[in-house]
Order: sequence, then C-alpha cells, then structure tokens
Amino acid sequence: MSAPKKPSQRGPLRITVPSRADGFLRQFTAMIGGPLGRHSDPGRVSPGFFTVERVMILLTTLGALLMLLAKNPCRVNGWGGSNPYIYACYSDWVPLFGARGFADNPWVPFSSGAEFEYPVLMSAVASAVAALVPQGLENRSLLYFDMNLAIVAILWVITVVCTLRMGGRRPWDAAIVAIAPGIILTASINWDMWAVALLAMGMLSFARGHTVLAGVLIGLGAAMKIYPFFVLGAILVIAIRTGKFKVFWTTAGVAAGTWVLVNLPYALAYPDSFKHFFTFSSERGAGLSSFWHAWNAVAAKTDSMGTFEAEQISRYGLILFFLCCIGVAVLGLMAKRTPRLGSLAFLIIASFVMVNKVYSPQFIVWLIPLFALALPRWRLFVVWMMVEVAHFYGLWNYLDSFSADKDPHKVFPEIGYVLLVLAHMVMLAYVMFQVVRSILDPRRDPIRAVGQEDPLAGPLAGAKDVFTLRGLGKGEEKSKEQKV
Repeated sequence: MSAPKKPSQRGPLRITVPSRADGFLRQFTAMIGGPLGRHSDPGRVSPGFFTVERVMILLTTLGALLMLLAKNPCRVNGWGGSNPYIYACYSDWVPLFGARGFADNPWVPFSSGAEFEYPVLMSAVASAVAALVPQGLENRSLLYFDMNLAIVAILWVITVVCTLRMGGRRPWDAAIVAIAPGIILTASINWDMWAVALLAMGMLSFARGHTVLAGVLIGLGAAMKIYPFFVLGAILVIAIRTGKFKVFWTTAGVAAGTWVLVNLPYALAYPDSFKHFFTFSSERGAGLSSFWHAWNAVAAKTDSMGTFEAEQISRYGLILFFLCCIGVAVLGLMAKRTPRLGSLAFLIIASFVMVNKVYSPQFIVWLIPLFALALPRWRLFVVWMMVEVAHFYGLWNYLDSFSADKDPHKVFPEIGYVLLVLAHMVMLAYVMFQVVRSILDPRRDPIRAVGQEDPLAGPLAGAKDVFTLRGLGKGEEKSKEQKV
C-alpha cells in the first residue's frame, strides 16, 4: 500500500482588496459594513458565483449602459446642428458614415483616391460595421452608431478582464478601468477602444511569456493606432537592464512584421489612399485640447506671441517626444530596482499624448488601463477624472460658442477653455510625476507593496541586472581605484 501524498504547500495566492489596501476607499465602506476583516482570506476562499472577474464584468456592463445614456440625447434628438455640443454627446461615427461615403459604399476607404484619415485596420473596422447596416432603413446612421457602441462595450469588457489578469495579487485594480468616467464619456467618440483592447491582450500575452502572440497583438493594435508600438520601448529598457535582448527582438520583430503584413497589401493596391493618412497627419494643424491649440488660441489674441504652424508642431512635437523617451530610458536605467513594465509604458505613452499635436478627448482611454497597471491609487485617480470630466464638458461648450445663432453674451469664454486644457495637462503631468516617484522609491509602488515584483514582466521577470547607469558609474569608480 503506497504512502499517502502530502498535501501541496502551494495554493491560490492571497489577493488584496480595496477596502483593506487603499486608505481612500476605506473611508467609503461604512455603508457596506466596513472594510474586509483582517482574518478573511480573499483569493483562497471561494466567493461563490460573484468572483472578482464576474464582478468586474458586471461593473463594466454598468459603465457601458452609462456610456449609452450619455450619448442618448443625440440618439433621440439627432446629431445635427449644435446638439452634439449642447448635450456633450458628439461621436465621429455618425458624421463619418455620411461624409466619408459609407452610406453609399461601405468599403469606400479601400478604393482609389479615397480620403479616409485613419490607419488601415481602423478603416477595415469602420467598413466592416458599415457593411452590416442594411439598406433601406430610415435612419441607417443611428444603427451604425449603435452597432459600433455595442462593439466598444465588448472591447471594454475584454480590456477590463485583461487588466484584471495582469494585476497579480491586485485584481480589483481593474475596477479603475471598469467604472472610469473618462471611458464612459469618450470611448464612443471613435474606434480607439480597438487599439486599447488589442494592446491589453498583447501585454497579457507578454506577461504570460507568449512573446510571439504579444508581438502579433501589439502589431495589430498599432495598425489601429500607432501608440501600442510605444510599449516596445518599455520592454527595451528592461531588456537593456537584464541583457535579455532576444525577448525584445522577438516581440518587436513580430509586431513590426504584423504591422507590415496588414499595411502592405493596402499600400500596394491603393498607394494614394494609403498615403492620405500620413499626409493628413503631417499637414493638420494643432488639434483641440492640445497644448499647441491652447497656445495658438492665446497667441491669436495678442501681438507679442507667435502661433505654431502645422509643420512646426510636427517637428517640435517629434523632438519633444524623443527627448521624453530618452528621459524615460535614463530613468529606467538609473533606478535602484528594475522598473515595472506598466510604469514605463504609462510614462512613454503619456509623454506622447502630452506633446502630440492632437490631444483628442478619447485619448484618455489609452491612459486609464495603463494607469491601473502603473499606479493604482484611487484618490489620485478620482482627482484626475474630476479634472478630465470638467475639461470634457468645457470643450463641448467651447465648440458650441462658435454656433452662428449663439448669443455672444452667453458663450463659453475662450480663456475658460484654455484654462481647462492647461488643467488637464498639468494633472496628467502630476500623475506622471507620481509614477516617476514610485519608480525611484519602490516603497511608494502599490503593486510592490503587496509582495510582488512585476506581474507584467513575463520572460523578463526575476532577471538580474546586467547593465545600469548606476552600475556604470560604480564600475568607473572601481577601475579608477584599481589604477591607483
């Protein structure tokens, strides 16, 4: 008779809960019985049907319903005239459906001489949804909007689930993404949630060691919006520290190859249509809510300040972003401990948003999931969202002031718009500053505070430092001592 097996010492990891780990949220738990008791064992004791993941899906569903409610005034009253500005329910989907010819030809971007100002994969998504809208309906653009919104809700759920699974011992941080006011208000403006979900799946794949799959998903995300490529910069910094360049080259190479495979057929078949996106991006002027637009708005009122032209903004923005990337790389190589992938990714992408010529309202959906992975602090998040909500409504009131029939005494003042733009940029800069502090002082990092190093590092996790700028300085000092 064989000896009985000893019970395994390993079991499910204990997870943290917001009411216990976050002092800000602990203040609001009185109505539900106070914070979770210290003798409870979350993560090891079955919660029954309401697992963390199911709760997150329910919260995201609630967020999607609020997103629909926020856009309902335009669904009921139409997107014509000043309605999108008065009710702050603007969406690109409806005007693009008619103005870009989707109503007549769903696949209009994939034709010679097409002028659709979006990357190829986003063009494919816009066309595929348009092809599903049946002919002969009285209000086809409304159905086009509703179908896109339903897809965005699904992508939102995917993003939340991926964020939860990347959280390690902190799955509840995904609630930041599930109920974010910034996503509720802006995710239905454009197709950006496609890129957000693809990047989230790519980062989850990388965290689980699937570098090839991660590269494919990041490449597809970059074919939607360019920003998912910037996560490769964060991987590169960690690869330099650890000497594991193969991980970077595999992921980056597959991502670049995927992007080329998606874009090349379109570029060869319709070169002029393919070039239009790049031409449009380089020739467009300062976009609303950007620093450049706020500067030009003020400069137009004075004689002492010059305005920035499109070419200047493109050049200066590229230089500033390059300098920001160098700064993030130096930070990553100077830190005492290897920075977490989520922290570096947030800093790089937030830098791009800050200096880019366009800072569209929906760009906030790029940053919120990365914030949940970089610095999940609820107090900071709530303040950030309050500023973004104020900026969101201020922007539409500012645009409404250009209506022809608007009483000049009742318009939203331009200085108010400028101040709100500066406020949301200063707030983002402050969030970035807090992320930098958590890198320089890991004791300020909520992820590391619960005993985990970097749940996103995947094949780079636990690797020892091979090269750092701090080590380089120490090496030079040692060599000098040896010569003496």
